Amino acid sequence: MADTLKERVRAKLIRQLEEDGPADPELDDPREISVRDDLDLLNAVADDDPFVEELAARYLVP
Repeated sequence: MADTLKERVRAKLIRQLEEDGPADPELDDPREISVRDDLDLLNAVADDDPFVEELAARYLVP
């Protein structure tokens, strides 16, 4: 399987969530919510969607 930009962005988002540790159910962490929303949107778009490049730039994915 090719290492696409979309796959690299997905890996980065998942890694960020894992590094942050488990979510505190009593707190709404805006950063975590944003990363999860971006991951959901990433999963919903095609590999060549401009949103993939936007996320790559936002999360500094080479």
